[in-house]
Amino acid sequence: MKSALVHVNPRVFARLASSGLIAASVLWGPAAQAQARKPEATATACPALLQHRFDRLQDEKPQSLCQYSGRVVLVVNTASFCGFTSQYEGLEALYAKYKAQGLVVLGFPANDFGRQEPGNNQAIADFCENTFGVKFPMFSKTSVVGREASPFYKQLAQKTGETPQWNFHKYVIGRDGQTVRSYPSSLDPKNPSFLKDIERFLSTKS
Repeated sequence: MKSALVHVNPRVFARLASSGLIAASVLWGPAAQAQARKPEATATACPALLQHRFDRLQDEKPQSLCQYSGRVVLVVNTASFCGFTSQYEGLEALYAKYKAQGLVVLGFPANDFGRQEPGNNQAIADFCENTFGVKFPMFSKTSVVGREASPFYKQLAQKTGETPQWNFHKYVIGRDGQTVRSYPSSLDPKNPSFLKDIERFLSTKS
């Protein structure tokens, strides 16, 4: 029977020799060397657009948007006392219907338009949960337009060429973290054409 040619890694050999534990079972053949050179799998890099942190609305604990990498992200600036506030119901229904397929809805309460979000974070959280049963992630009050706009919203505006004109403006970010579409406040989340757009986003691989 022919014996296989094996190569011993000098560093391994030296380490074992110094400890007095040299054994024939310590082999370093070509297959083992190839395996050692194989890089470990790394997590998908977080796209620049999602490299932001916001405090969670309910408990103000910092959250990274990178946790939503690879998903379709629907971003909405919300308000509790707006003519469009009833859209919370449609947004929650959308989230419940498509979250298993990779959709996440992110709510950003803002007091930029008509001062229609005057309450503090706890008051907003209670309103959303008690009135509309909101389960999708929501974050602390922030500004979405003007000089005080969060860097995240500034990037969304830069990518689409559109800034929110009122509460419940919508941005949809594709799985690649690069493709972004903008939708007006008046667009109902239950709109059939909007649902088709969401499904197209979901069907596109990152």
